[in-house]
Formats: sequence, structure tokens, C-alpha cells
Amino acid sequence: MTQYVEPESMYDGDHMDVVIINALLHSLYNIFQTMVGEEIEPGMPEPKHDKTARGEVTALIGMKAKNTNGSVSLTLNRATIDEIAPKLMGEEINNFDKDAPDLVGELVNMLAGGAKRVLAKNGLDFDMQTPKMMVGVGHEIEHYCPGQTVIIPVCLNQTELFLELNFVWSKDDDLALS
Repeated sequence: MTQYVEPESMYDGDHMDVVIINALLHSLYNIFQTMVGEEIEPGMPEPKHDKTARGEVTALIGMKAKNTNGSVSLTLNRATIDEIAPKLMGEEINNFDKDAPDLVGELVNMLAGGAKRVLAKNGLDFDMQTPKMMVGVGHEIEHYCPGQTVIIPVCLNQTELFLELNFVWSKDDDLALS
């Protein structure tokens, strides 16, 4: 099992702080361990240079705190959704176009909520928006801020899901989510 280490610093200038990545990964670990009963293995975070989703269903949620704005997305493909749906919902997905977005939307709400609790312990009190859902092969993810999007592939058994985040910092609280 990967060990979670509580971060110390919240601000690193004009770049997204690693503490947000750690909080999100901590939350994702908890969700998959407690609700899905599976271990996940995150890959290396890297800059994402396009907007194309790496799966079929994406939930995007905006987050705002003093001097910090951003968004987090979670993208799953059909195989991943089919694997976790029975464990989360107690049944298989019958209507993919209706049920899969609901499932991924609930996952991103739990993800952001768990990260919000961790971040609050470190001095950032985030407000969250309602998730925006995107469905279909090749859909584009339009994050709410102009910062660099970071993508983290996450392995779950023989499938993958993708966590993306894009946060900007400001010395003034003049940032607004789109």
C-alpha cells in the first residue's frame, strides 16, 4: 500500500502546489479502498498539452479558495466503469449513457470532498461547484483556469482512469471561475 504523507507547504509561487495533488490522491485512495475494495496505482503526473479526454466519461468540478482557483476532472473508460459499478452501486450499469455519468459525477464529488477536508487542515478552505459531465469518445475537457493542466494516469487492475487538475495561484483574491 502506498503511504500518504501529510504535506507542509501550501504555496509555491505561481505553480500548482504538490499538496493539491497529494490531497486528491489521498482522497482517491480512500474512495477505492473503502468503497470499491481495490488498490489503485497512480502513475507519474505530467503536463497535458491537449484537451482530449483519455476515456469516455468525464466529470469536471471547479474548486475555489482564497488566492487559488482551479478544476479537477476524473475520466473513466467503459471497462473501468463496468469494473467498479457493481461494487459502488450494487449492480451493473444497464443504461451507460444515463448511469455512467451519474457514477463518475458521484466519484468526482467524493474525490473533491475528500481533498477539501485534507486541504482545510492545511489552511485552504475550498468551495466546490456542481460537476459538469462530458460523455463520448474524444470529448474535450475545458478546465476553468488558464494554468497548466496536469494529468495523472491511475491503474486499477487491468484498466485505467485519469485524474486531471489545473490550478492557478494569485497573491490577490481576484480569480474567478468560468
